[in-house]
Amino acid sequence: MEATKKSNIPWTVTGLMLALLLAALDQTIISTAMPTILGELGGLDQFVWVFSAYLIANVVSMPIFGKLGDMYGRKLFFLLGLIVFMIGSALCGTSESMLQLIIYRAIQGIGGGALMPLTFTIVFDIFPPEKRGKAQGLFGAVFGISSVLGPLAGAYFTDYVNWQWIFYINLPLGVVSLILISLFYHPVLPKNKNLKVDWLGTLVFAASISALMLGLELGGKDYAWNSPVIIGLFVAAAVLFVGFYFIERAASAPIIPFPLFRSRLFTASMGISFFYGALMISAATYIPLFVQGVFQGSATSAGLVLTPMMLGVVASSAFSGRFLGNASFRSIMLFSAGLLLVATVLLGTVAVDTPRWLVTMYMIVLGLGIGTQFPVISISSVQSVSFQYRGVVTSLVSFFRSIGSAVGVTVLGTIQSYALKNRIVELMPDNASAQTPADPQVLLSEQFRQAVPKEIMDKLIIGLADSIAFVFQVSILVAALGLMFVLLMGKAKMELGQRGQQKPGGAGEGEESTVQHGHL
Repeated sequence: MEATKKSNIPWTVTGLMLALLLAALDQTIISTAMPTILGELGGLDQFVWVFSAYLIANVVSMPIFGKLGDMYGRKLFFLLGLIVFMIGSALCGTSESMLQLIIYRAIQGIGGGALMPLTFTIVFDIFPPEKRGKAQGLFGAVFGISSVLGPLAGAYFTDYVNWQWIFYINLPLGVVSLILISLFYHPVLPKNKNLKVDWLGTLVFAASISALMLGLELGGKDYAWNSPVIIGLFVAAAVLFVGFYFIERAASAPIIPFPLFRSRLFTASMGISFFYGALMISAATYIPLFVQGVFQGSATSAGLVLTPMMLGVVASSAFSGRFLGNASFRSIMLFSAGLLLVATVLLGTVAVDTPRWLVTMYMIVLGLGIGTQFPVISISSVQSVSFQYRGVVTSLVSFFRSIGSAVGVTVLGTIQSYALKNRIVELMPDNASAQTPADPQVLLSEQFRQAVPKEIMDKLIIGLADSIAFVFQVSILVAALGLMFVLLMGKAKMELGQRGQQKPGGAGEGEESTVQHGHL
C-alpha cells in the first residue's frame, strides 16, 4: 500500500453519513409523491418502473463499484458514484414525462450502487478493530432511520413545496458530502494497479442480474409467471450466470471472487443478508397494508406505523455493535434470529380484531431482531479477507440483502394474492370472483369502499387480514432459514490486531492478502 496522510475521522464520517442517508432515502422517498407525479406527468401504466429502474440499476452496479474501488481506490469511485447520483437527482427534477423520470432514476440507481457499499467499506478502513463494531452500528442506524424519513420527507416536499424537491434536496447535501470526503478522507491506495478490469465478466454479470430482476419485477404483473417472457428471462439469467462463473474462474481480477464462498463464515454472512432482506421487506410491505386495509388508517398513519419497527432497528443496530469485541458473531446473531422467529410467529396471528397497540409491539420485536445484523454482518463478512477485497465483500452484503428483498416481495406477494382469493372464496362462495380485487391495494381506495356494500366489504377486510397473517406464517420459514445460516457462523469472533485486519491508526497498512488470484 502507498501511505498517505491520516484521514480526519469526524469530518469523513459526517460526509459518509450524508451520502448513505441520501442513497437510502431515495429508495423510499418517492413513494408518497407518486400520486402527485402521476397527476403531472401521466404514465400510470409505467409508474412501477420509477421504482424498478432505480432498484435494478442499484443492485447490478453494487459489486462492480465494490471491485473497482478495491482495484483503483475507494475514494475515487465513492466520489464518482456521488457525482453520478447527484446528476441523476438533478435530471429527475427536470423530468417532463414518465419515460424521462424512469431513465433518470436508473442513473440515480447507478450512483447509489457505489455509495451504499463503499460507505460501509470506508468505515471499516478508517476505524481500528476495537471501534469498528460501534461505527458500523451507527451507520446501520442511519440506514434504519432513512426508511422512516423517506416517506415522510416525500410527503412533506410534495405537500408544502413541490415534488421536484424530493430530488433537488440531494444536491446541496451531496455537495457537502463531496467536499468533506474530498478534503478529509485520505485512503491507503491499492498496490496492484496493473490488474485489468474484467469487462467481459462485468457485462455478463450485469446482463444476468438485469434479466433476473426484470423477471421478478414483471412476473405476475405485466406477464403471467408461466408466460414465455418470464420463463425466458429466468432461463437467460441462469445461463448467463453459469457463463459468468466460468469467466470469473479465468479472470485475474474477477468482479466476484468465488473462492470467497469456501469460507463458512463468509457464506453464512451472505445467507443471513439474503433472508433478513426478505423479512424486512415483508414487514415494510404488509404491515402498512394491514393498517390501511384493516384498521382503515390513512396513508400517513400507514407510514408512521413503521416507525416503531425502525426505532427497534436503530436501537439494536447501535447497541449490538458494542458486543462485537466480546461475544462471537453467532452468539449475537442467535439473539437476533430468536427475536425474528418470535416476531414472525406473533405477526402470523394478526386478525381484524387485533388491537393496534399489539401490532406495534410485534413490530418493535421484529425491528430489534433485524437491526442486529447490520454491524455484525458488516464485520463478519470481511473477517478473513484482506484490504484489497473489502469493497467486493461489503458490496456483496448489500447485493444479497437487495436480492433477498426483491425475491421476498415477489414470492410473498404471490402468496398473499392467492391466500386472499382463497379466503374470499371461503367467505363468499357465490360471488367471490366478482368481488375479489386483482390487486389488494384496491381495498385501500375510498371509492372502492363506497361502491361495495358494507357486508361484502367486511368480508373482504377479513380476507385481507387473514391473507396478510398467512404471509407472516410463511415468513416463519424464512426466519428459520436465516437461523440455519446463523448456526453456520461457528465460534468466530471479531479479530483485534490480527493478520489481515487493519491496525489501529494505520487504516490497512501492511496488510497481507488472504485471497489471491482465486485462492483463499
